[in-house]
Formats: sequence, structure tokens, C-alpha cells
Amino acid sequence: MLVLVGELGSIGQAAAVLGMTQPSASKRLSTVERRLGLVLIDRTRRGSALTPDGRVIVGWARRVLDGLDGLLDGAETLRTRHEAELRVAASMTLAEHLVPRWIGELNRANPGLYLGLEVTNSDKVADLAREGRVDIGFVESPGALPGLTCWKVAVDRLVVVVSGDHPWARLRRPLTPAELASTPLVVREPGSGTRETIGAALREAGVGPVKPLLELGSASAVRNAVVAGAGPAVISSLDVADRGLVPVAVEGVDFGRELRAVWPGGRRLAGPAAELLALATRRPS
Repeated sequence: MLVLVGELGSIGQAAAVLGMTQPSASKRLSTVERRLGLVLIDRTRRGSALTPDGRVIVGWARRVLDGLDGLLDGAETLRTRHEAELRVAASMTLAEHLVPRWIGELNRANPGLYLGLEVTNSDKVADLAREGRVDIGFVESPGALPGLTCWKVAVDRLVVVVSGDHPWARLRRPLTPAELASTPLVVREPGSGTRETIGAALREAGVGPVKPLLELGSASAVRNAVVAGAGPAVISSLDVADRGLVPVAVEGVDFGRELRAVWPGGRRLAGPAAELLALATRRPS
């Protein structure tokens, strides 16, 4: 208001620009003068003019206003940039089978969106989300995830699979939990949600732990090893169809699991991250 009075030479005109009454404007200016201990405006019948002290204060005030404009412009740039990008991390099974469909729908609705997807195991996804290095993550590990908000997006079931020439392919009865636990398996690395789910299911059945035959760093590597006859594995049911794998039933072991979205605890999802979560949780009609 002080700057406008200097430019317009009138408290009334400055008040009109700011959408307030002249008495209210005069009262505010008087308050500023009292707080600063300075007379800033000469008030006459012909109008209002800045005093020498007022001109000095207005010079500083302009710098403050310019700085405020810069702050607001910068904040708008940051907001726009965040609205135009989305950082996502996903564990292997989700990244191979579910996340691409959700991302495709999101991109069709937001053509200018830049999206980065990091594919890693569930432990690493949780770390990335916890540290704020991604906006949202998707995991398949069954345990509690401290520091994160978790939201179920899908359900999955693990299946024991072997190659067509493995002895288990010809079994006419389900495996017992003890048989599975005592057999070395082709497994993912520690930190994988699939491996954690297998271990938890075997412990729940009173057997275990998992005996690794091979430790491999991706779901596709596990599948290929089984097809090649390396040994049995426990993989997502999403990976079984039309891959030359023979499912084997297991008695008394629950291999069901929830697939979850995660983000830092206490933070509300907004923008593209919230849209992606909505797509992930939308059930087919």
C-alpha cells in the first residue's frame, strides 16, 4: 500500500487498487508509521506524498515485494514440476504384470507427465519410499513396513513349479510342507517379497526355512532356470501361464499374499501419485 501511495499520490486510489476503503487504508498506514517510529506520508488536501523517510522505506519495500514475487514464482515452478513428474518404484512381479497397465492409463490421462519407474526387490522399494526418493512404491513382501503407509492394490498367490521332466511333474498327490521345505529351491535374493512370502508360509506350516539351490536376481531368471531343469521354484501365479512350467500342489501351505502400494507415513498422496493409486485400486467392472 505504501508503494502504491508513492506511485499514485493518493491513499484513496491506493485503497481502491487493493479493494479496501480509504479509512481502512489510512488506519493501516498509520499503524505502519507507529511501528517504524517514522512519518512516511505527508497528508494534504491535494493528496498524499511520501516523506524523505517514506521514499527510503519504499525503496526497501520494493525489494521485499520483488523478493516475494520471486518466491511465489519459484513455488509455482516447483508445484508445476511436481505435477508434471512422478517417481515410482515397484518390485519385480508388480513391475512385470500390473504396474505397466496402470502407468499406461495414467499417461493417457496425462500426456505431458514424465514418469520414472525403478524396478527392484520389495525391501529396496520400501527403502526408496521411506527416504522420499520415490513418490509411491509397490511391494509384494508380507511383513510390516515401519514408517510407511500401506494400501492393498491386488492379491496374488504363489505356486510351486517344476519343468516337465521333473519327478514332481508326475505326482498324483500334493506335496507335503516337509517335502517342500527339505528340497533345495531356485529362489530370489534376500529382500525379495516372493522369498519373504515363501519363508513366512513355511514357518506358518511349522517347517522351513527355505533351502536355496540357486539365488537369482529377477523373476525371469528364476523362471528360466526352472524351465531349464535346474530345480523347483515357488513363483507368482501371474508368471505361470504358457511358460513351459508345471504347477505342483502343496498340502496345508497358504501361499496367498497382498500386493501393496507404499508411501511415507503421515504424508497424503496428491497429484499423479494419487491418480496412480486410484488406478491401481480400481477393480475391473
